[in-house]
Amino acid sequence: MTKKKAGFNFWERNRLSNGYLLRKKATKVSVSILRAILLFGLCFLILQPVLNKISVSFMDEKDLYNPIVVSIPQNFTTANYRLAADAEIMDYSNSLRNSIIIATTIALLQIAMCTLVGYGFARFKFPFKKFWFAMVILVIIIPPQTISSSLYLHFQFFDIFGIIEGISGEPLNLRGSFVPYYLISAGCMGLKNGLYIYMVRQYFRNIPIDLEEAAYIDGCGTLKTFVRIMLPQAKPIITSCFLFAFVWQWTDGFYAKLFFQGVKLVSRQLANIVASLGVFIGRVQGSDGPATITTARSNQILSTGTLMIVFPVIFLYLFAQRQFVESLSSTGIKM
Repeated sequence: MTKKKAGFNFWERNRLSNGYLLRKKATKVSVSILRAILLFGLCFLILQPVLNKISVSFMDEKDLYNPIVVSIPQNFTTANYRLAADAEIMDYSNSLRNSIIIATTIALLQIAMCTLVGYGFARFKFPFKKFWFAMVILVIIIPPQTISSSLYLHFQFFDIFGIIEGISGEPLNLRGSFVPYYLISAGCMGLKNGLYIYMVRQYFRNIPIDLEEAAYIDGCGTLKTFVRIMLPQAKPIITSCFLFAFVWQWTDGFYAKLFFQGVKLVSRQLANIVASLGVFIGRVQGSDGPATITTARSNQILSTGTLMIVFPVIFLYLFAQRQFVESLSSTGIKM
């Protein structure tokens, strides 16, 4: 059918329908245009701050005070990244290595324990099940700052039923080491562990129980069924929870300040980047104290440091985005 004949058929059908066909098509086109405008506006609102930080990070310092320069640098430079990565400011290479090790190991430990607990809540019946699940919800609701004092004292004077003090004469001081955070993560009391348990539970509740019953009939035990049947089914939600755990640990400042005081992490280094920059410039200039830095310059270095800790997370998401989106679409609310 030619375009001329198709157009004729359209107008002929529109005439026979008293203009209904034209009104319907106009409404459809108008809604599509409006939807495209809204999506573009939302995307711009989300991306504009990021694009602005990227632009500022590549500007020379004199571009910050040039009213002509808005978004595109007039004097393109990568010196800001080299300055932010300096050993006396962010010590980026050392901080990045420590953050990758801690975030990865903590995330793996959290997901391993939360997957077991979530599966237990989804499939097994045990005494006070509803009570313990209410405790999980409380872990989600109550901020960790509420128990910061008890955590501090517990690991400052760590003991197990008085055994350690009875043997050595005094309790252990575990603060300043990795042990406390690994212990609370293994006990599902780490950062956002309650949320991971809830997500895993909801995902397993949406998997038909017939799969497990078939495995039991074939001779599989509970543990073998979980490892061989249920874990492969749960790859999307495990991937999503790992991404959440990694990102929240990557940017965490609360537990890092509480437990990792002697360890350089990108989140802690970023929080002190402006003060470190002032000390660094003051030392270069030969002054005794920190140099005075303009607000524009401090914001530029802060934006540069922010991008330097965001880029690794973006790369991680790009590799795992398919599993991440699949898990979010598959995890429903089944009570």
